[in-house]
Amino acid sequence: MFAAGISLFSNIALTLIKLIVGVLFKSGVLIADGIHNAGDVIASATAFGSMRISSQPADEDHPYGHGKAEVVGAGIVAVILLLAAIWIGYSSIEVLFGPPPEAHLIALIAAFISLVWKQWLYMYTMKIGKQSKSKALIATAYDHLADVYASAAAVVGITLALVGDWTGITLLKYGDPAAGIIVAVLVLKLAYEMGKDAVDILMDRTVDPDKIKQFASLVRAVREVKRIDRLRAREHGQYILVDVRASIPGHLSIQEGHDISREIKKAIKDAHEDVDEVLVHLNPWYAEDDLKAISAKKRK
Repeated sequence: MFAAGISLFSNIALTLIKLIVGVLFKSGVLIADGIHNAGDVIASATAFGSMRISSQPADEDHPYGHGKAEVVGAGIVAVILLLAAIWIGYSSIEVLFGPPPEAHLIALIAAFISLVWKQWLYMYTMKIGKQSKSKALIATAYDHLADVYASAAAVVGITLALVGDWTGITLLKYGDPAAGIIVAVLVLKLAYEMGKDAVDILMDRTVDPDKIKQFASLVRAVREVKRIDRLRAREHGQYILVDVRASIPGHLSIQEGHDISREIKKAIKDAHEDVDEVLVHLNPWYAEDDLKAISAKKRK
């Protein structure tokens, strides 16, 4: 929650800095980046809110918990990034068809401060997001990364424009809007990747195949398990839900089956801290001779 709060207040501060400097010194890429940052304020607020919701315990209406609130938040961030990319691209292309804007050193300094600030925020938020397995924080980190791209492009674009002003090379004077177009493409790519990931989780896409293999090995390690009939797992925000259908000897008692079920759950949850729930269904298993005997009884 602390990381989400830092992101929110940082985005508010950077939005004001970029927009004020961009308007005062007529830097198209800085204004576009500032508008992108305004979207980041909404994105950070969304992440902050979704984390608060996802941390709530399961209740009668949400027996599996509220973990997907973070995924919804990540999806909203992806939409915001998409809209920001469209706006940045449109405004940058529009500038290309007019006279080249005059570049200013103050705009370059503002873009550089944003670059350093956002790089630190990206590294910090991604670290905390991975440690807490928070989809909302990881989405916020990628949002910061989009800002790193934007600020880096702004630094390069404004620098080229300044060089163009100093040398009189007209083409370089368009470095500012040209950088804005590059930013739009990079942000659009991030929006697509984040949106796809959020949709996949909301559609209950299975977890990584290697993780499924790890779960299967743990189930097979339980001595009484004779066969795995089905094994599924899906992400539910910052945690994973696992469904296991396994066969055990049919002559075992209900109590023994209950104990085996608990052993399977414990094995998976102890080995994987990100697993919150393991649902186990047990089927009866019989050796070939037992099946023949049962079939013979039925014929009689």
